[in-house]
Amino acid sequence: MSGSLLGDRNAVIYGGGGAIGGAIARVFAREGARVFIAGRTQERLDAVARDIAATGGAVETAQVDVLDQQAVEKHADTVAATAGGIDIAVNAVSVPHDQGTSLADLSLEEFMRPIDGYLRALFITSKAVARHTGRERPGVILTLSEPGSKLAVGGILGHAVSAAGKEAFSRVLAAELAPGNVRVIGIRPHAAVDAPAAGSHTKDLFEQAATAAGQSVQELLESGAMAQGTLLKRLPTLSEIAETAAFLASDRAGAMTGTIANLTAGALVD
Repeated sequence: MSGSLLGDRNAVIYGGGGAIGGAIARVFAREGARVFIAGRTQERLDAVARDIAATGGAVETAQVDVLDQQAVEKHADTVAATAGGIDIAVNAVSVPHDQGTSLADLSLEEFMRPIDGYLRALFITSKAVARHTGRERPGVILTLSEPGSKLAVGGILGHAVSAAGKEAFSRVLAAELAPGNVRVIGIRPHAAVDAPAAGSHTKDLFEQAATAAGQSVQELLESGAMAQGTLLKRLPTLSEIAETAAFLASDRAGAMTGTIANLTAGALVD
């Protein structure tokens, strides 16, 4: 599928069994990439792989804990040896974190959980793939953050600091890897309106706010305060996030690096 957007590219997606990671994997495969999805839950990886295989896409799964540096490096080495290199890497890992608790009631453990989890995973996965990416073939590393990186609202201390850290990491990594022909771009989506609540952190994160508003979590996402706080009066869809990721990973975005793609539907205006 060399005529497709990502034809003949090898893409590793960490967190490939999750809502966003799975959506990206499906679009990457549709666009011709050979997709390697990794995550902790084999059942979720298999569900994504079945969807890709059903449409004729090339996919392989691996149960990998992204906080295990040796396991991640071994997996990246195996993918590179099998495929001849890694062209695209996406970190779509999700880490449980608190939202809604103010400083007075927030424990140090809860504050540090997303900071340590997200940044540790980003460091480990980026380091593992970087030595197999770029040079003769252009390489791309995509990261994901959240609007909390720039929102001045209470109750999201750990979440906001981890998001800002991921964006800073992406910018600095872009400078480091540019000489090796590797682009690094962060994607900053809002909560996806169609992300499944079951089996994800969506329900846990927003249930308190939904209850206070007398709505279900889905109602909150579709038409509640979160949606109304954007310029477009809606939240992004998984499809929009995944399609943007495919464009950013392609040669069509070849002049983009060291930046953050704002997919917040206007919740933030850069």
